[in-house]
Amino acid sequence: SLVGWDSPRLAMLLAVFDARCGLRFGMRDVYLSVTGGYRIAEPAGDLAAAAALASALLDRPFPAGSVFFGEVALSGAIRSVSRIEPRLREAARLGFTQAFVPAGAPDTVDGMQVHGLSRLQDLVDVLGGDSE
Repeated sequence: SLVGWDSPRLAMLLAVFDARCGLRFGMRDVYLSVTGGYRIAEPAGDLAAAAALASALLDRPFPAGSVFFGEVALSGAIRSVSRIEPRLREAARLGFTQAFVPAGAPDTVDGMQVHGLSRLQDLVDVLGGDSE
């Protein structure tokens, strides 16, 4: 079930998890909802959706105060998105303390710890996920 998210985009994320990370969603019901009635159309939301999906499947939370943004490619690579620095500054201003973003982003922003990810498997590894 989807609310505020593109169905083909979700199917792509699930396929990438399966092919590149060994996380199998195939026999599970998957629910993804964007709060507040918003609709996410920009690829920068891929990493946030992927984080929620991996966390739910593995039953392991990310640290409180975490924010995620980046595009997930079919290869499993985490691609850069526009306006990374302003996004990080705004997230820090809103009280987020950790950011998981594409590799190559600034290492620190206003005391926020920034984690650069090169591939989707890196995200799974943060959770200590057993895959491949």
